[in-house]
Amino acid sequence: QVQLVESGGGLVQPGGSLRLSCAASGRAFSSYTMGWFRQAPGKEREFVAAINWNGDTPYYIESVKGRFTISRDNAKNTVYLEMSKLKPEDTAVYYCNAGTVFGPGTQVTVSS
Repeated sequence: QVQLVESGGGLVQPGGSLRLSCAASGRAFSSYTMGWFRQAPGKEREFVAAINWNGDTPYYIESVKGRFTISRDNAKNTVYLEMSKLKPEDTAVYYCNAGTVFGPGTQVTVSS
């Protein structure tokens, strides 16, 4: 089974950028569709973006299209989420996902 660990979260001002990384260990990383989810305070966890096994088919929820970019490097067993033009409503704990597995999450706070 794959294990996931996110990094790269932090505090950023509105309009700023962050790059999240998710390092995977275990077997067959390149066979997984990888995803990012987020959970804001008091809200349910929601899907944000996903990318297929070879990286040629990304998918985003409408609210992040044009601002977030998901990518992967199968040689490094890592998936990324580049976030730009961040808004206060992007504040959440961001989780990496593979199949039924989630990482522990990384906090992103967008505030002036």
